[in-house]
Amino acid sequence: MANPTTYMTKAELARRHIQAMILNGTVGPGDRITTREVSTALGISETPIREAIRGLASEGWLEVQNHIGAVVQGLKAEQIREISALRGLVCGLAIELGAANFDTARLDEIDRSIADYAAALERKDYDAVARTNYEFHELLCDNPQSPGCHRLIENMHGQMSAQRHGIPPQHGRLSDALEEHKRIRDMLRAGDFRGAAEMVKQHEKNTGDFLIEMIGRTSDAANPGAA
Repeated sequence: MANPTTYMTKAELARRHIQAMILNGTVGPGDRITTREVSTALGISETPIREAIRGLASEGWLEVQNHIGAVVQGLKAEQIREISALRGLVCGLAIELGAANFDTARLDEIDRSIADYAAALERKDYDAVARTNYEFHELLCDNPQSPGCHRLIENMHGQMSAQRHGIPPQHGRLSDALEEHKRIRDMLRAGDFRGAAEMVKQHEKNTGDFLIEMIGRTSDAANPGAA
């Protein structure tokens, strides 16, 4: 996994700051991101921030609109289905390619990640739940045999975040996701890497389907008179 002491460029610093704003709900779909506010927050010039915005726009986090600038891009149901399917396929492939990495030490890390997720969920510390969820998927996908898969998963990080769509954490779905993590772990421990890959695909599909349902409910509540 990534070394926390790795040097970070100013553009990458800006990128992560903007992603964090989206993921924690500070800004939502349609909200504008200005280079000036990011520059003020980070104390850096606007040039690397523009670079970060271009990169995030190419990955679907932002949309650059004429005369407006960069705005947070929402996702439609069909896009969520595509992204959830892609995440499942890519992460499943990473598991199968990196099967040799799931030794005792890695499996123990996965156990610890699941335990930390469960403890955070019990405390209703949803920020910690999000961090441990990210860590779990990193442990599945960050393998020497699958660097391309890992990069793709990183690029799609947060695309499936409920907070990105203005939806607060849903305890029931998070509990279901924890059980899915456990089933993936059990298959890895049994050496059933194909089964674990298939379970990851189902896990991502379940997340996508849930997100689509929640966005639909939110839209209905905002437009009660809509046909």
